[in-house]
Amino acid sequence: MPVVSLENTITLALSVRDRHASAAWYEKNLGFEVLYHADEAGWSELQTKTEGVTLGLGEQAEPSPGNTVPVFGVADIAVARTALEGEGVKFDGETETIEGMVSTATFYDPDGNALMLAQDLSK
Repeated sequence: MPVVSLENTITLALSVRDRHASAAWYEKNLGFEVLYHADEAGWSELQTKTEGVTLGLGEQAEPSPGNTVPVFGVADIAVARTALEGEGVKFDGETETIEGMVSTATFYDPDGNALMLAQDLSK
């Protein structure tokens, strides 16, 4: 039995310079929905496309991108990557594939936070 009983939710927290601008970026490029902006707390939260998973944006004057890399599943990584690149989104190298397992591509938000697309190839 675990020490704590966790709910089926997770918030992935990222540091950003401008929460409202970042929230708009996530809405436009990934289709996330703003749940709320807590301006007094310097925090915004968005619903991702995955049930129970939200993205939290903490505002800092000089954000320092962390080591957390949220991974978002996509049906077709080539189509998703092309669409994001069409919006000027920067990717880190080529899409990597482990045959029969997964294809991944790392990209960055406006504050340099690393994010990843993944296509499950095991199905």
